[in-house]
Amino acid sequence: MGNLQGQQVAIITGASQGIGADLVSAYRKLGYGVVANSRSIAPSEDPDIVSVQGDIADADTAQRVIGEALSRFGRVDTLVNNAGLFIAKPFTEYTEEDFAAVVRVNLAGFFRITQGAVELMESQGTGHIVNITTSLVDHANSNVPSVLASLTKGGLGAATKSLAIEYATRGIRVNAVSPGIIKTPMHPVETHEALAGLHPVGHMGETSDVVDAVVYLESAPFVTGEVLHVDGGQSAGH
Repeated sequence: MGNLQGQQVAIITGASQGIGADLVSAYRKLGYGVVANSRSIAPSEDPDIVSVQGDIADADTAQRVIGEALSRFGRVDTLVNNAGLFIAKPFTEYTEEDFAAVVRVNLAGFFRITQGAVELMESQGTGHIVNITTSLVDHANSNVPSVLASLTKGGLGAATKSLAIEYATRGIRVNAVSPGIIKTPMHPVETHEALAGLHPVGHMGETSDVVDAVVYLESAPFVTGEVLHVDGGQSAGH
């Protein structure tokens, strides 16, 4: 079915819980049609939300997500690369399996879906990509050894700027949001006090803090190549 009303369309990965689920709600409030992807996502009763189950690291999943966006809505205006895998371990304790898993989701998952989206956006002459990274890229912390996060999400931060410049004259903006530690199902409640202390402001972030940053970037036509830190001051210092 074509997109007769000119409705804008967002693809959101990692969309079944936490930040991703709240991003789906936020884009629907903005009037967007949404294609929501995660490995475990359930079908939605909202006719303007298309759920696509699958591991974004698999090439066929990326193809299916783009295909669903095209067949249901006829276009893609925004891609939020929110899917991510975080494994914190001392460097020498990472296994081959850890390495492969993190690279698959954080890098291969970004690469394939973004390539497909950019091709569409280029043909439309407009588009916006937002990559969710981590503040640990800019401020390593001995309390949270996480080289694989820095290796992969640091790559995303660099790619954000590179893509922004490559496509700046073609109507496509590329930005990133770099969160601190956000209250999501990933962090058990009993860890919250310790995690709060890692932020200069003394508390963890809420999913709404990250969502608000993405929505700001969506509405900022003069902003591209920006890595917006939503991290309670972590990247500024301690």
